[in-house]
Amino acid sequence: MPGLRGLPPLDLELSPHSGFTREHWVAVADRLLLALRPYFSPGRARIELPGQVSSSGRDSDGLEGFARSFLLVGFRLAGEHGADENGFLDWYRAGLITGTDPRSPERWPRLDERDQAKVEAASIALVLELTRPWLWDTLSATEQANIVGWLEGAVGAWYPDNNWVWFQAVVETFLASVGGRFAAADIEHALAFHAACSRAGGWYADSATERAFDYYSGWAMQFYPLFWASQPGTAAFGAAELAPLWRAQLGDYLADYVHLIGGDGMPVLQGRSLIYRFAAAAPLWSGAIAGVDTVSPGLLRRSASGILRAFLDRGVPGDDGLLSLGITRPWPQMAQTYSGAGSPYWAAKGFSGLALPADHPVWTAVEEPLPVERGDVRRVLRAPGWLLSGTAADGVVRLVNHGTDHEVEGTQNADPPLYARLGYSTVTVPPLGMAAVAHPVDQLATVLDASGAPAHRAGFQPLELADDGVAAIGSSRARAHWVEFEPGARDHGSGYAGRVTVGPEVAVSSAVRGAWEVRAVRVLGEPGAARAVRIAGWPIEPGAERGIRSALMPLLGAGDARTEVVAVAGRSPLADLVEVQQLTAPGTESLVVAAVGLGAELGESPQVTETEAGLRITWPDGALSELAVP
Repeated sequence: MPGLRGLPPLDLELSPHSGFTREHWVAVADRLLLALRPYFSPGRARIELPGQVSSSGRDSDGLEGFARSFLLVGFRLAGEHGADENGFLDWYRAGLITGTDPRSPERWPRLDERDQAKVEAASIALVLELTRPWLWDTLSATEQANIVGWLEGAVGAWYPDNNWVWFQAVVETFLASVGGRFAAADIEHALAFHAACSRAGGWYADSATERAFDYYSGWAMQFYPLFWASQPGTAAFGAAELAPLWRAQLGDYLADYVHLIGGDGMPVLQGRSLIYRFAAAAPLWSGAIAGVDTVSPGLLRRSASGILRAFLDRGVPGDDGLLSLGITRPWPQMAQTYSGAGSPYWAAKGFSGLALPADHPVWTAVEEPLPVERGDVRRVLRAPGWLLSGTAADGVVRLVNHGTDHEVEGTQNADPPLYARLGYSTVTVPPLGMAAVAHPVDQLATVLDASGAPAHRAGFQPLELADDGVAAIGSSRARAHWVEFEPGARDHGSGYAGRVTVGPEVAVSSAVRGAWEVRAVRVLGEPGAARAVRIAGWPIEPGAERGIRSALMPLLGAGDARTEVVAVAGRSPLADLVEVQQLTAPGTESLVVAAVGLGAELGESPQVTETEAGLRITWPDGALSELAVP
């Protein structure tokens, strides 16, 4: 395997599934850090990587590369009680001193000059707390004062109401512990906002109002609070009472989370900032650090190591040892407007387990299999509105989405591809870019306008989520709409706004079992001309890896339908070309039903018959389900 070159031999006794132990994690961390050395500025305050420049500019990007890789140094030092055979601390101590010296030509942008500095300041403060005996305590009074002065830009500053509130709380709590200025109101606001983002089952949205469910739920909203609660001085803000609640929520969340990992270790590829890759392991290590009891140490490590190895096996990092903008390969189009060449190094969050010593149970327990390695899995994830199905035969995990769109119900923006599609999986990514936003092609259940353009569904109304013992059932209803938007707007994950043309209401119902989804689309009463219905399946690379294939089979209401395979070039971060199966039914039918499959062994498709109550489904194994269609 390309990513395993130069690593210790696999240990299949302690880690029978991934082969990875703490030694492997250390080796990968050190490889990533050493590869950055040629890119340090002379004073070591910035890591100036080749590639894309973010909307914040090169100075900010240099700070970003430093601060995010500094996290990795902090975890390494904490877990080794300050031992540092590669001399990482000396490099980063020098950069810390230079970057916070207001007279230095390499000084970092102040927090009032660049909002992005507010993000990176949290990593600086977090590491200073983790490594206090070996770094902070060794600095001169002047050096400490400069750091405090730079961090104090957080006090009373504006931070958006999302995961950023934790950056402010972590920084100001550290400042309070070293005699710097802080504002209790800032910390109290962060706690109140965090509570407003809490959802069922231990989940957090990255918003008090939007249905913003993605990996920020774990690598931000579950990661920072328990770290914050461990900082000195947090007792005054109720940390002793809050920490048990947060630990219980994290435990519930992780009981769902381990089901989102495929048999090859790849997490479900959904939501923005997938360029952070291994960061998906962060909440698993948070669970180990917190001592959750819902997921065993052996399963926590199996899950985290699976994620790391999945990317290594796909050639990440590249031959130069650097993390690129992309997922499995360099693909700069993957980035949001705020992403620069140093952004991917938030992958360091996925190494937070290295802060735990080698004798911690998460490192000494024998690996246990993932849920999808034990057998087929099916799960209703209520907070994000997902129906999950994993198949042991091929290790694929799929989500059918009736609850997440990074929007508020009733809005009428263009669908953000990484949030509002009907399906996500561990082996596919929706086509991306402005063309994919304007004219979506995959995972659709919608109507077309007179020109053949598919309507968007962002702002939809979630309806049923259930499991009848045979299949997971979900439904949602949307006011179909088309959006003319101006390209070039800032992309933060939500859909683009613009001039809206409104269409009919469209109700979508799904029943999920194994590799198949039965998808029913009903166009509700609309005055005027009927609308053609389109159902689209999974975006699959031709001759896909491990023989994974897709299927789209018309079942009802599609007698005169047109089926075709649409080739999409240059829009997938996984492959140069993907193909999507589409079914387009004429507007004479108000109900169209299809079977949508993804997997290595699909076999026969499910079959349906229409009843007074809706649909009766006969699954390939003979099991029966009832599906109501709004």
